[in-house]
Amino acid sequence: MTKNLQIAIDGPAGAGKSTIAKALAKELGLFYVDTGAMYRAIAYKALQLNIPLDQEAEIAKMAQQTEITLEHSEARRVFCDGQDVTEEIRSPEVSRCVSVIAAYPQVRQRLVDLQRQEARRGGVVMDGRDIGTYVLPDADLKIFLTASAEERAKRRWLELQHSGKNLSFDQVKKDMAIRDQIDQEREVSPLVPAEDAIILDTTGLGIEEIVERIIRMIKNLKRS
Repeated sequence: MTKNLQIAIDGPAGAGKSTIAKALAKELGLFYVDTGAMYRAIAYKALQLNIPLDQEAEIAKMAQQTEITLEHSEARRVFCDGQDVTEEIRSPEVSRCVSVIAAYPQVRQRLVDLQRQEARRGGVVMDGRDIGTYVLPDADLKIFLTASAEERAKRRWLELQHSGKNLSFDQVKKDMAIRDQIDQEREVSPLVPAEDAIILDTTGLGIEEIVERIIRMIKNLKRS
């Protein structure tokens, strides 16, 4: 069953989705699909081309003509039109505008098509904001990760500090609150748990503990 297992992990920014999904995929020998990186790649390209964020039609057209490739290896590089943009897409500038672009229906549909293509390659752990509700509605296991606003902001701030991006904690927390609101209120695939998702609060928990809990859930799936 593990070989073709589909695991959907959703949640807000800073909840630990990517970190947990990567660790889980490695533990289970599955592909890790970082859907957030795909949206970030589109946002990065729009910024590079100086396309105003409110130009929905122009951004949607650009997305349709963009190729995004995820490298299924330990390096997990992200390529946009053949260019390695792994580091660039994690900038604060991209973080501030990605939710705006991700709310555009035609952008979402283009990337959902690419994400489903990845899932058809075999077993996957896929994280994002609408995986269990929309991208993989028939996933074997759906997890909705959450954490306190303070902890989520702290995690993102530390991540930015580690990568050399010097933003204040208050600014990171403010940006995250704005992004949460956009994600939750958008008309297309808003950030909500799937009806059959398991809610897992990661506040105060370590990576290994969270992964162990999810693996126990998978074992329960096999027994049922």
